[in-house]
Amino acid sequence: MPQKILLSSIFEVPLFASTGRTEGLQKLSQLVDFVDEPAEVTSDHAEGVVASIAGGAKFTESFYTHAKQMRLIARWGVGYDQVNVDLATEHGVIVTVAPVHMKTVAEYTIGQWFAAMKRTFTLNRMAHGGDFGQVKTYEIEGSALGLFGCGRIGQEVARRARPLLGDQGRLLIYDLRPDIGDIAARYGAEVVNDPRELFEQCDVVSLHVSGDDTVVNYDLLTAMQPHASVINPSRGDLVNDKDMKRALDEDKLFYYIVDDPPNGRRALHTGHPRVICTNHNGGNTVQSVARLDQTTIQQVTDVIHGRQPEHILNTDVLDHPRVKEFLLVK
Repeated sequence: MPQKILLSSIFEVPLFASTGRTEGLQKLSQLVDFVDEPAEVTSDHAEGVVASIAGGAKFTESFYTHAKQMRLIARWGVGYDQVNVDLATEHGVIVTVAPVHMKTVAEYTIGQWFAAMKRTFTLNRMAHGGDFGQVKTYEIEGSALGLFGCGRIGQEVARRARPLLGDQGRLLIYDLRPDIGDIAARYGAEVVNDPRELFEQCDVVSLHVSGDDTVVNYDLLTAMQPHASVINPSRGDLVNDKDMKRALDEDKLFYYIVDDPPNGRRALHTGHPRVICTNHNGGNTVQSVARLDQTTIQQVTDVIHGRQPEHILNTDVLDHPRVKEFLLVK
């Protein structure tokens, strides 16, 4: 029986079709057969599967138990909450990410920062509605930008933001990592010890936190200045949506910009003039998608040939007997 890989439907999206994608998949098809990735990966999908280029599929315990040939889950992106990394490690399955769109998300954040301060969304809506009046807008230089989290993407934002803020502008960072003082010094930023300080002092707060735990609630939002805004280019669930709607309706802040559609938990924001939704597009450009394709295809190719892939998330798995058996080259 030929080896198989589960292939995310992302590769079928015509919007981002490219010669590189086509050629990469053609080369990979010489090694394995492709099977469409289901929404939930179970024991029914385990037979003959050696790898997956995963989109948002949920990997179940039954899959790991029955997928005896499984070597790799290559996440097309950096989120891994649906993979169940602990189970993957227990069963000797390598999990990789593709951290090749950091600058893309950083550029998205900078663009939304400018749009929020310049009230671009409001002015556009007014103009198309026949209201040709003006509104208060604010300058970037001399303002205060807060970063809630300063990992790889947060640092890319900081690097771009610092010169735009000018000598009088402030870049504030909240992060629990032990080296945050060194990171802040590198970018001319101030470290705060409580996230509330970001929300109290900043004109815009941008969220750069991994995982799905809610970190922004009504208490933090009510600390904001009425002209200030929140940008969430990370995960929608970082913000309590009911609290956000309440705070916006009470004019505790001006905009909530989130790289999520207004559905599911965020359906309550549908039609709100000051909730800006961008459909998970923040990390996807023509260039970043090409890098994501290339990285994940190469990760699968490496594992099939017994080579250690780049960007392993669960490095402890390298000591697993099953991995030692198929991993010939480190």
